[in-house]
Amino acid sequence: MKFFLTGLCMAAVFFSAFPQLFAQETAAASEDTATIHLFNGKDLNCWYTYLKDRGRDQDPKQVFTVTDGVLRISGEEYGCITSLEEYENYHLYVEFKWGEKTWGARTDKARDSGVLVHSVGEDGAYGGMWMHSIECQMIEGGTGDILVVGDGSEQFLATCTVAPEMSAGCHVYQPDGQPATIHSGRVNWYGRDPEWKDAKDFRGERDVEKPVGEWNLLECVADGETLTVMLNGVVVNKCLKVQPNKGRIQIQSEGAELFVRRVDLIPLQKDIAKP
Repeated sequence: MKFFLTGLCMAAVFFSAFPQLFAQETAAASEDTATIHLFNGKDLNCWYTYLKDRGRDQDPKQVFTVTDGVLRISGEEYGCITSLEEYENYHLYVEFKWGEKTWGARTDKARDSGVLVHSVGEDGAYGGMWMHSIECQMIEGGTGDILVVGDGSEQFLATCTVAPEMSAGCHVYQPDGQPATIHSGRVNWYGRDPEWKDAKDFRGERDVEKPVGEWNLLECVADGETLTVMLNGVVVNKCLKVQPNKGRIQIQSEGAELFVRRVDLIPLQKDIAKP
């Protein structure tokens, strides 16, 4: 089994029964599988903060706060929380909802954030804000898009099956489509409205995301080189190959108030090769 965990978050590991794929209840695991509660509802002991122009663990405006079992990310400054550990081969569960507050240049724009998986390299390498990574997008109307947050090189890529026609210059995920590889930009989730606008409170006709103020469940299944994204029990996007395929996890602060009440990670059981 390929999975990295050191003692820093060992206190967050518990054992129970493995969950159904789309269950929204507290994750449970088989006897030989550990559920890692990356967010314990009390503090950010499995994370560090990173903010543009401030750096690591410098948060004077309290962009990141925990109250009554919920993490609030104000969005006022750009940056993220970053996991202390690296992970690979896992099922990640993130429960989130949008707040009302938006900031700066994004005051009237669609509420925006994201979960960045397989994050590698230096903090702030991308725009002074984030590590290079693969993003599971969270944005009104576009939650489930997959983005390559890389340096444009061959080291960062996503290969998905896509529809024959692009939408606004981007590929659109289609399960029975033809493979396409990107080294930057994004692959839209299958139902993203072709008339999408970067406007606050935007909703598309096929949106799987719930209205503002209601809780959503975002799931990211990283299995070797594949990456599957589910939103509220629906597979909305999938990569046949991503690179890199292991690293830290980041949750963005990107101009919009976001609340998170669950970040659970369950390592996938991988067959051990026989001699």
